[in-house]
Amino acid sequence: MKPRPGVDVPDHRGRTGLDRAGRDLDRNPGVRVRDVELTSQGWHVLRRTTFDYLRRDGRWETQVRETYDRGNGAVVLPYDTARGRVLLTRQFRYPAYVNDHPDGMLVEAAAGLLDADDPHTAIRREATEELGVVLGPLTHVLDAYMSPGSVTERLHFFAAPYTPADRAGAGGGVEEEGEDIEVLELPFSAALGMTRDGRITDGKTVLLLQWAALHGPFAPSRSGARASHREELESTSPRRRPGHMSP
Repeated sequence: MKPRPGVDVPDHRGRTGLDRAGRDLDRNPGVRVRDVELTSQGWHVLRRTTFDYLRRDGRWETQVRETYDRGNGAVVLPYDTARGRVLLTRQFRYPAYVNDHPDGMLVEAAAGLLDADDPHTAIRREATEELGVVLGPLTHVLDAYMSPGSVTERLHFFAAPYTPADRAGAGGGVEEEGEDIEVLELPFSAALGMTRDGRITDGKTVLLLQWAALHGPFAPSRSGARASHREELESTSPRRRPGHMSP
């Protein structure tokens, strides 16, 4: 049999044994992995796994699932409470474009894969590369599986303060990796309004902005101010395209 890249011999990223993932899982006695097939190994990995699953009625059933393994990632919402602003990005996303997004240009919180770094190190790296800003202390918001039916990725959510003095560069991403990222500095109320009128449709960004409004840096500090704060946010319905980050 011809040696298989990523299985018997190293692939273009030097990986072998990619068909071994999941074979030794035993944390759930109701799941028995029978076979793992490597179906694609580009930059990331697609596998087809056959396993036996114990149904709630006591019957064992054989199931087949495809999983897309792109590693884990981290995302951050930088905020400036003194000026009431947040930092976001805008970039072209082909998967959204091919699935009915008008132009594929998504407004998002800065994010990236961990690669070999821990989540804190990775998100500081992404903030420097994409936003051109050095973040203040990181607040861990939560961890979430964003598409658990098919994608293995676990995303680590953070928020962090910044000020205009924390600018460390122009941002824009790594050109050699095909990134062409526009940096947006927006009033928080405007960004939150964009989640309601459909100009922000990225799940991780919606989640972080809602967290910031309800529990984070822009949550009302006094219970008596909650109603007026909510009315102020709901009355904001920006119509202009968001501008560039102020120099």
